Amino acid sequence: MADRVRKPEWLKISIGANERYTETKRIVESHCLHTICSSGRCPNMGECWGKGTATFMIGGEVCTRCCKFCNTQTGKPLPLDVKEPTHVAESIALMKLSHAVITSVDRDDLPDLGAAHWVHTIQEIKRMNPDTTIEVLIPDFQGRAELVAQIIDACPDIISHNMETVRRITPLVRSAARYETSLKVLKQIAESGITTKSGIMVGLGETPAEVEELMDDLRQAGCHILTIGQYLQPSHKHYPVAEYVTPDQFTLYKKQGMEKGFSQVESAPLVRSSYHAEKSTVLIQKRPR
Repeated sequence: MADRVRKPEWLKISIGANERYTETKRIVESHCLHTICSSGRCPNMGECWGKGTATFMIGGEVCTRCCKFCNTQTGKPLPLDVKEPTHVAESIALMKLSHAVITSVDRDDLPDLGAAHWVHTIQEIKRMNPDTTIEVLIPDFQGRAELVAQIIDACPDIISHNMETVRRITPLVRSAARYETSLKVLKQIAESGITTKSGIMVGLGETPAEVEELMDDLRQAGCHILTIGQYLQPSHKHYPVAEYVTPDQFTLYKKQGMEKGFSQVESAPLVRSSYHAEKSTVLIQKRPR
C-alpha cells in the first residue's frame, strides 16, 4: 500500500468558535436544516459560521450518488420535506444574509430529480428576503435541459454547477456525472444570461495541462466564475490524495484563469465552491426577479 501523502503546514487550520458561530449553529439546528459545511466537512466552517454565513443543503441529507470524493451520506433518501424551503428562507432572514448560497444532494429517485423543490426554495427565499442575492449550486439533473430550465426560470442571481475535476479523472471519482454533461448544463445556464459559476478540486492526480484544458472548456461553455481548491480526503474509504498542490501553483492557476477570460477566479488550497461567495455579487448579470 502506498504511503499517505503528508498534509503540509499551509493546510493546517484552527477551528475556533465565537458568538456568531454559536448563533449560526443554533439557527441551523433549530430549523432542522442541513448544510454542506458540516456534511462535506468543510475546512472553512469555523470561519464562515463565525461570520454568520452557511451554505444550505436542500433535498435532505442522503444523496442517491456515491462519488468517491464526497463525504455526504449516500443511500435511499427520505421523502422531501415540504416545509424545508420555508425553513431555509426563515433562517436566511434570521441570519440577515445579504447573499445566500443553496446546494442540494442528488435526488435521482424523484421523477423531476428535485427540480420543483429547488424552484419552491428559490421562490420562498425571494418572498421572505427580497434584498438578498441568491446563488444556487445545482446538480446536473442528468443533463435534462427542461429541468435545468426550471431553475433558470426561477431567476436566482448566480447558478453554479461544479465540474469537480478534469476530464480524465471524472469517471474515476464521479459515480454518475459525466464531464460533457456538466459542460452542457453550464452552457445552457450561460446562454440564459445568468452569471455562471463552476468549481474544481486539484490534488487528485491531474496535471497542470489538464487543468488548463478544463479552463478552456469552461470558457467555451460561457462560464464566468471559477473556484479551485485542494482536495482533502474525507476518510480512508474515499479517493486518496495524490498530491498537495502548492500555494504558488494555485496562484498560477488564478493568473491563467484570468488571462483566459474568467471574470473571477478564486484559487487557493482552502477555497471551496461557496467560500467568499459574496465576492461574486459584483459580477451578477441582472435579470428580472
